[in-house]
Amino acid sequence: MTAEQRRIALREGLASGRLLRFPGAFTALTARLIEERGFEGVYISGAVLAAERGLPDIGLTTLTEVTERGRDISALTTLPTFIDADTGFGEPMNVARTIQSLEAAGIAACHLEDQVNPKRCGHLDGKSVVGTDEMVRRIRAAVGARTDPNFVICARTDARAIEGLDATIDRAKAYVDAGADLIFPEALTDLNEFEVFRKAVGAPILANMTEFGKSELFTTKQLAAAGVSIVIYPVTLLRIAMGAIERALDSIDAVGTQTHLVPDMQTRTRLYDVLRYEEYSRFDESVFNFTIPTGQEQS
Repeated sequence: MTAEQRRIALREGLASGRLLRFPGAFTALTARLIEERGFEGVYISGAVLAAERGLPDIGLTTLTEVTERGRDISALTTLPTFIDADTGFGEPMNVARTIQSLEAAGIAACHLEDQVNPKRCGHLDGKSVVGTDEMVRRIRAAVGARTDPNFVICARTDARAIEGLDATIDRAKAYVDAGADLIFPEALTDLNEFEVFRKAVGAPILANMTEFGKSELFTTKQLAAAGVSIVIYPVTLLRIAMGAIERALDSIDAVGTQTHLVPDMQTRTRLYDVLRYEEYSRFDESVFNFTIPTGQEQS
Protein backbone atom coordinates (compact mmCIF):
# COMPACT_ATOMS: atom_id res chain seq x y z
CA MET A 1 0.00 0.00 0.00
CA THR A 2 1.17 3.51 -0.75
CA ALA A 3 1.39 6.15 1.93
CA GLU A 4 -1.66 7.82 0.41
CA GLN A 5 -3.67 4.59 0.63
CA ARG A 6 -2.69 4.11 4.27
CA ARG A 7 -3.82 7.64 5.10
CA ILE A 8 -7.15 6.96 3.42
CA ALA A 9 -7.45 3.74 5.43
CA LEU A 10 -6.89 5.72 8.64
CA ARG A 11 -9.49 8.30 7.64
CA GLU A 12 -11.98 5.54 6.90
CA GLY A 13 -11.20 3.92 10.24
CA LEU A 14 -11.85 7.18 12.08
CA ALA A 15 -15.16 7.57 10.25
CA SER A 16 -16.23 3.98 10.98
CA GLY A 17 -17.09 4.56 14.63
CA ARG A 18 -15.03 1.57 15.79
CA LEU A 19 -12.03 1.76 18.11
CA LEU A 20 -8.66 1.67 16.33
CA ARG A 21 -5.76 0.08 18.26
CA PHE A 22 -2.23 1.43 17.76
CA PRO A 23 0.47 -0.38 19.76
CA GLY A 24 3.81 1.44 19.88
CA ALA A 25 6.63 -0.01 17.77
CA PHE A 26 9.96 0.47 19.55
CA THR A 27 11.87 -0.91 16.54
CA ALA A 28 10.99 -1.14 12.88
CA LEU A 29 10.80 -4.93 13.13
CA THR A 30 8.16 -4.82 15.86
CA ALA A 31 5.85 -3.03 13.40
CA ARG A 32 5.62 -6.29 11.45
CA LEU A 33 4.56 -8.18 14.56
CA ILE A 34 1.89 -5.56 15.24
CA GLU A 35 0.57 -5.97 11.70
CA GLU A 36 0.66 -9.79 11.90
CA ARG A 37 -1.56 -9.71 14.99
CA GLY A 38 -4.27 -7.77 13.21
CA PHE A 39 -4.01 -4.37 14.86
CA GLU A 40 -5.27 -1.34 12.94
CA GLY A 41 -2.16 0.83 13.07
CA VAL A 42 1.32 1.44 14.47
CA TYR A 43 2.18 4.21 16.92
CA ILE A 44 5.66 5.77 17.12
CA SER A 45 6.34 7.28 20.52
CA GLY A 46 8.58 10.27 21.15
CA ALA A 47 9.28 8.97 24.66
CA VAL A 48 10.47 5.66 23.21
CA LEU A 49 12.60 7.39 20.59
CA ALA A 50 14.28 9.41 23.34
CA ALA A 51 14.70 6.39 25.63
CA GLU A 52 16.41 4.40 22.88
CA ARG A 53 19.03 7.15 22.81
CA GLY A 54 19.39 7.13 26.59
CA LEU A 55 17.55 10.45 26.89
CA PRO A 56 14.57 11.56 28.98
CA ASP A 57 11.38 12.65 27.25
CA ILE A 58 11.98 16.42 27.55
CA GLY A 59 12.18 17.52 23.94
CA LEU A 60 15.83 16.62 23.28
CA THR A 61 15.28 14.68 20.06
CA THR A 62 15.28 16.44 16.70
CA LEU A 63 12.97 16.52 13.70
CA THR A 64 15.61 14.62 11.71
CA GLU A 65 15.77 11.79 14.25
CA VAL A 66 12.00 11.55 14.51
CA THR A 67 11.50 11.60 10.74
CA GLU A 68 14.14 8.93 10.15
CA ARG A 69 12.58 6.61 12.72
CA GLY A 70 9.15 7.21 11.24
CA ARG A 71 10.42 6.41 7.75
CA ASP A 72 12.10 3.19 8.93
CA ILE A 73 8.97 1.92 10.66
CA SER A 74 6.57 3.00 7.92
CA ALA A 75 8.66 1.12 5.36
CA LEU A 76 8.12 -2.21 7.14
CA THR A 77 4.33 -2.20 7.45
CA THR A 78 1.26 -1.68 5.32
CA LEU A 79 -0.57 -0.25 8.35
CA PRO A 80 -0.97 3.50 8.87
CA THR A 81 1.71 4.91 11.17
CA PHE A 82 0.97 7.62 13.74
CA ILE A 83 3.95 9.56 15.12
CA ASP A 84 4.59 11.82 18.10
CA ALA A 85 5.79 15.22 16.80
CA ASP A 86 6.10 16.85 20.26
CA THR A 87 5.49 20.61 19.99
CA GLY A 88 6.35 20.69 16.29
CA PHE A 89 10.06 21.43 16.81
CA GLY A 90 9.76 25.19 16.91
CA GLU A 91 7.62 28.09 15.78
CA PRO A 92 4.74 27.78 13.26
CA MET A 93 7.13 27.78 10.29
CA ASN A 94 9.02 24.90 11.90
CA VAL A 95 5.70 23.11 12.45
CA ALA A 96 4.94 23.46 8.74
CA ARG A 97 8.30 21.91 7.84
CA THR A 98 7.67 19.11 10.35
CA ILE A 99 4.41 18.15 8.65
CA GLN A 100 5.98 18.09 5.20
CA SER A 101 8.92 16.01 6.45
CA LEU A 102 6.63 13.46 8.08
CA GLU A 103 4.43 13.24 4.98
CA ALA A 104 7.50 12.60 2.81
CA ALA A 105 8.53 9.81 5.20
CA GLY A 106 5.29 7.92 4.48
CA ILE A 107 3.64 8.56 7.83
CA ALA A 108 -0.16 8.74 8.04
CA ALA A 109 -0.69 10.94 11.09
CA CYS A 110 1.04 12.94 13.80
CA HIS A 111 0.10 14.72 16.98
CA LEU A 112 1.23 18.16 18.08
CA GLU A 113 0.92 19.22 21.69
CA ASP A 114 0.18 22.45 23.51
CA GLN A 115 2.99 22.20 26.04
CA VAL A 116 5.64 24.86 26.42
CA ASN A 117 8.84 23.90 24.60
CA PRO A 118 10.85 22.04 25.87
CA LYS A 119 8.04 19.66 26.79
CA ARG A 120 7.79 17.03 29.52
CA CYS A 121 6.29 13.55 29.57
CA GLY A 122 2.52 14.00 29.67
CA HIS A 123 2.08 11.89 32.82
CA LEU A 124 4.59 13.82 34.94
CA ASP A 125 3.85 16.77 37.18
CA GLY A 126 5.27 20.22 36.51
CA LYS A 127 4.04 20.64 32.95
CA SER A 128 3.26 24.03 31.43
CA VAL A 129 1.02 24.76 28.46
CA VAL A 130 1.09 27.61 25.97
CA GLY A 131 -1.90 29.86 25.47
CA THR A 132 -4.74 28.60 23.31
CA ASP A 133 -3.95 31.18 20.62
CA GLU A 134 -0.37 29.93 20.29
CA MET A 135 -1.49 26.31 19.91
CA VAL A 136 -4.09 27.39 17.34
CA ARG A 137 -1.25 28.94 15.31
CA ARG A 138 0.64 25.63 15.45
CA ILE A 139 -2.41 23.75 14.19
CA ARG A 140 -3.12 26.23 11.41
CA ALA A 141 0.49 26.02 10.28
CA ALA A 142 0.26 22.23 10.21
CA VAL A 143 -3.03 22.18 8.30
CA GLY A 144 -1.77 24.72 5.78
CA ALA A 145 1.48 22.85 5.19
CA ARG A 146 0.18 19.37 4.43
CA THR A 147 0.13 18.37 0.78
CA ASP A 148 -2.03 15.28 1.26
CA PRO A 149 -5.42 16.28 2.69
CA ASN A 150 -5.77 12.78 4.17
CA PHE A 151 -2.73 13.22 6.43
CA VAL A 152 -4.31 13.26 9.90
CA ILE A 153 -3.35 16.12 12.22
CA CYS A 154 -4.07 15.40 15.87
CA ALA A 155 -3.96 18.10 18.54
CA ARG A 156 -2.81 16.91 21.94
CA THR A 157 -3.67 18.97 24.99
CA ASP A 158 -1.96 18.59 28.35
CA ALA A 159 -4.20 21.15 30.05
CA ARG A 160 -6.29 18.67 32.11
CA ALA A 161 -3.83 18.52 34.99
CA ILE A 162 -3.22 22.27 34.91
CA GLU A 163 -6.49 24.02 34.04
CA GLY A 164 -9.15 21.38 34.71
CA LEU A 165 -11.52 19.48 32.44
CA ASP A 166 -13.82 22.33 31.38
CA ALA A 167 -10.96 24.57 30.27
CA THR A 168 -9.40 21.61 28.43
CA ILE A 169 -12.64 21.05 26.53
CA ASP A 170 -12.70 24.72 25.54
CA ARG A 171 -9.16 24.38 24.23
CA ALA A 172 -10.05 21.26 22.28
CA LYS A 173 -12.99 23.00 20.60
CA ALA A 174 -10.68 25.81 19.49
CA TYR A 175 -8.22 23.25 18.13
CA VAL A 176 -10.96 21.55 16.12
CA ASP A 177 -12.04 24.93 14.75
CA ALA A 178 -8.42 25.53 13.70
CA GLY A 179 -8.48 22.33 11.62
CA ALA A 180 -7.39 19.48 13.90
CA ASP A 181 -8.85 16.15 12.75
CA LEU A 182 -8.43 14.35 16.07
CA ILE A 183 -8.01 15.42 19.71
CA PHE A 184 -5.65 13.74 22.19
CA PRO A 185 -6.62 14.76 25.76
CA GLU A 186 -3.64 13.64 27.81
CA ALA A 187 -4.01 12.18 31.31
CA LEU A 188 -7.77 12.11 31.76
CA THR A 189 -8.56 10.47 35.07
CA ASP A 190 -11.55 8.19 34.43
CA LEU A 191 -13.94 6.84 31.81
CA ASN A 192 -16.54 9.46 32.58
CA GLU A 193 -14.07 12.18 31.62
CA PHE A 194 -13.44 10.50 28.27
CA GLU A 195 -17.18 10.26 27.64
CA VAL A 196 -17.86 13.88 28.66
CA PHE A 197 -14.91 15.10 26.62
CA ARG A 198 -15.99 13.24 23.47
CA LYS A 199 -19.58 14.48 23.64
CA ALA A 200 -18.56 18.07 24.33
CA VAL A 201 -15.88 18.34 21.65
CA GLY A 202 -17.77 16.55 18.89
CA ALA A 203 -14.61 15.26 17.20
CA PRO A 204 -12.78 11.91 17.33
CA ILE A 205 -10.59 11.53 20.42
CA LEU A 206 -7.53 9.45 21.34
CA ALA A 207 -6.82 7.65 24.61
CA ASN A 208 -3.28 7.07 25.84
CA MET A 209 -3.09 3.79 27.74
CA THR A 210 0.44 4.14 29.03
CA GLU A 211 1.50 2.18 32.10
CA PHE A 212 2.37 3.92 35.40
CA GLY A 213 0.55 7.08 34.31
CA LYS A 214 -2.36 9.22 35.47
CA SER A 215 -5.04 7.20 33.65
CA GLU A 216 -6.30 3.76 34.63
CA LEU A 217 -5.59 1.07 32.03
CA PHE A 218 -9.05 0.71 30.56
CA THR A 219 -10.06 -2.14 28.25
CA THR A 220 -10.85 -1.66 24.59
CA LYS A 221 -14.52 -2.38 25.33
CA GLN A 222 -14.61 0.34 27.98
CA LEU A 223 -12.91 2.89 25.73
CA ALA A 224 -15.15 2.09 22.77
CA ALA A 225 -18.24 2.53 24.96
CA ALA A 226 -16.90 5.93 26.06
CA GLY A 227 -16.67 7.05 22.44
CA VAL A 228 -12.89 6.86 22.00
CA SER A 229 -11.74 6.51 18.38
CA ILE A 230 -8.05 5.54 18.80
CA VAL A 231 -6.17 3.96 21.68
CA ILE A 232 -2.37 3.97 21.78
CA TYR A 233 -0.05 1.75 23.84
CA PRO A 234 3.08 3.86 23.37
CA VAL A 235 5.71 2.29 25.62
CA THR A 236 4.23 -1.15 26.37
CA LEU A 237 6.45 -3.21 24.07
CA LEU A 238 9.62 -1.36 25.08
CA ARG A 239 8.84 -1.90 28.76
CA ILE A 240 8.17 -5.60 28.19
CA ALA A 241 11.43 -5.98 26.25
CA MET A 242 13.54 -4.01 28.74
CA GLY A 243 12.09 -5.99 31.65
CA ALA A 244 13.00 -9.26 29.89
CA ILE A 245 16.51 -7.97 29.12
CA GLU A 246 17.15 -7.01 32.75
CA ARG A 247 15.97 -10.41 33.99
CA ALA A 248 18.10 -12.21 31.38
CA LEU A 249 21.25 -10.28 32.29
CA ASP A 250 20.71 -10.96 35.98
CA SER A 251 20.17 -14.64 35.22
CA ILE A 252 23.30 -14.96 33.07
CA ASP A 253 25.31 -13.20 35.76
CA ALA A 254 24.00 -15.58 38.43
CA VAL A 255 24.05 -18.86 36.50
CA GLY A 256 26.95 -18.33 34.09
CA THR A 257 25.09 -19.39 30.93
CA GLN A 258 22.01 -18.43 28.92
CA THR A 259 21.03 -22.04 28.21
CA HIS A 260 18.01 -21.98 30.53
CA LEU A 261 16.73 -18.84 28.76
CA VAL A 262 16.60 -20.38 25.28
CA PRO A 263 12.97 -21.66 25.58
CA ASP A 264 11.82 -18.06 26.10
CA MET A 265 13.72 -16.71 23.08
CA GLN A 266 12.44 -16.06 19.60
CA THR A 267 14.03 -18.79 17.51
CA ARG A 268 16.36 -18.16 14.58
CA THR A 269 13.73 -19.63 12.25
CA ARG A 270 11.03 -17.30 13.56
CA LEU A 271 13.32 -14.26 13.31
CA TYR A 272 14.10 -15.12 9.70
CA ASP A 273 10.38 -15.50 9.07
CA VAL A 274 9.65 -12.04 10.47
CA LEU A 275 12.58 -10.62 8.49
CA ARG A 276 11.16 -12.28 5.34
CA TYR A 277 14.55 -13.79 4.63
CA GLU A 278 13.17 -16.09 1.91
CA GLU A 279 11.71 -13.18 -0.02
CA TYR A 280 15.14 -11.53 -0.16
CA SER A 281 16.72 -14.78 -1.28
CA ARG A 282 14.17 -15.28 -4.06
CA PHE A 283 14.59 -11.70 -5.22
CA ASP A 284 18.37 -12.05 -5.25
CA GLU A 285 18.18 -15.25 -7.30
CA SER A 286 15.84 -13.65 -9.84
CA VAL A 287 18.21 -10.73 -10.36
CA PHE A 288 21.59 -12.42 -10.12
CA ASN A 289 21.69 -16.00 -11.35
CA PHE A 290 24.33 -17.61 -13.56
CA THR A 291 25.88 -20.91 -14.54
CA ILE A 292 29.58 -21.58 -14.91
CA PRO A 293 30.45 -22.22 -18.59
CA THR A 294 32.08 -25.55 -19.49
CA GLY A 295 33.94 -26.98 -22.49
CA GLN A 296 33.89 -24.79 -25.62
CA GLU A 297 31.85 -22.15 -23.81
CA GLN A 298 35.04 -21.22 -21.92
CA SER A 299 36.90 -20.17 -25.09
